[in-house]
Amino acid sequence: MKKIFLLSLVLFMACQSDKNQSEADDNKKYKFSRDLEEIKEEGTLRALTIYSGTTYFLYKGRPMGFEYELLQRLAKDLDVDLEMVIAKDENNLIDLLRDGKGDLIAYGYTITEERSKKINFTMPLYLSHQVLIQRKPENWRRMKLHQIREKLVTNPVELINDTISVKKNSSYASRVKNLSDELGGPIHIDTLRGTLSTDKVIKKVVDGEIKYTIADENIAFINSSYYPILDISTPLSLSQRIGWAVRKADTNLLTAVNHWLEKAKKTTDYHVIYNKYFKNKRLYKTRVKSEFYSLNKNIISPYDKVIKKYAGEIDWDWRLVASVAYQESQFKPNRESWAGAQGLMQIMPATAKELGVVNPSDPNQSLRGGTKYLKQMLDSHKNVKDSIQRIKFALASYNCGLYHVKDAQKLAKNQGLNPLVWDDNVELSLLDLSYPEHYNKPMIKYGYVRGQEPFNYVREIFERYEHYQKFIEY
Repeated sequence: MKKIFLLSLVLFMACQSDKNQSEADDNKKYKFSRDLEEIKEEGTLRALTIYSGTTYFLYKGRPMGFEYELLQRLAKDLDVDLEMVIAKDENNLIDLLRDGKGDLIAYGYTITEERSKKINFTMPLYLSHQVLIQRKPENWRRMKLHQIREKLVTNPVELINDTISVKKNSSYASRVKNLSDELGGPIHIDTLRGTLSTDKVIKKVVDGEIKYTIADENIAFINSSYYPILDISTPLSLSQRIGWAVRKADTNLLTAVNHWLEKAKKTTDYHVIYNKYFKNKRLYKTRVKSEFYSLNKNIISPYDKVIKKYAGEIDWDWRLVASVAYQESQFKPNRESWAGAQGLMQIMPATAKELGVVNPSDPNQSLRGGTKYLKQMLDSHKNVKDSIQRIKFALASYNCGLYHVKDAQKLAKNQGLNPLVWDDNVELSLLDLSYPEHYNKPMIKYGYVRGQEPFNYVREIFERYEHYQKFIEY
């Protein structure tokens, strides 16, 4: 017996050694690091995520999502720009992070021992537990509660020899395997594509395409508010921690994110954002029913067709024109600003008259006039050869006036900056025109301008345009 024990111990230690060596080799394979210092030096935080109805999506022309809103605040705290990097397949998130395609996994990621061997998790954003998602009987509304319960799985033991559909390598797949071990009987896994969002997997249960799936309770709750035929009352796990993650080597970034999360979680703002995406049933129902929800259709606004028409006439990407229209009016054709600008493209009355816009509240007239005016501004900057820079000059001129931008170009030249480059050159000079020591200089003809407005205007339009490019096909 002693020999058998010693042999078993040697075999166990050998297996453990092989396992540790395998993990060490795996971590050695991924040497890429871009810690906080490099991120700040470049000025951009790249967040890896997945499209989903709670994480990151587009609704009525506006990028939204629990992770997205928190990431905006984190980036602001770190004083860097935010770039969203989309993983088409959830199974690729860790590899993409370790390969350097992003700096941070920002997704509702369950903290597991297996994942923690490859990546470092942040402190938990919240706790959740996994529940079984199943359909109630077709005639459930005419049944009493106990009759409905009789038709449902109410104890995990009842799942033995049955099948649950989950994505490969997900924490839900791990839960099914562990549940089989705990119950002492097989629960079969129907493996789904990693490209499916949790929302779409849940919809398959609703449509009867699959029998069961698993989801975190908060995600299951918000989905069941829209699909009352779903039952989510059977828990399959204890509380589990949900977090973000960074590469093993990026310890300073981990410290910074944890420090920010620790502060953020104590604020009302954090809980308002959480409730907005995981508790607000009315908002979720409205969104899911909308054709202007990016997970439903390839649509930005009710005016996409008209936007495409006039964007084509000035040879602009229609999604860029859509971003301008959202910036101006949030797609509200009857909007009027404090200064008297009107319509989707917020054209001033005198300019509207010159452009032949009789009714500024008419979307067709407003878009026709607005794009015509953009073309005029574009033509006024023909000496700017870079096409993107010229568009930025045109947008700034549309916002604050052509001659204020011309003044800013003169000031830029006087300051040793490039008057034909908007980014980090003329945009900075335009900011300076808010101060008398600059706008009172002899070369400046048109005086004071609130430079922060066009500065933000151009940046916000291009930032939104980048989101539109990710979500909406050209």
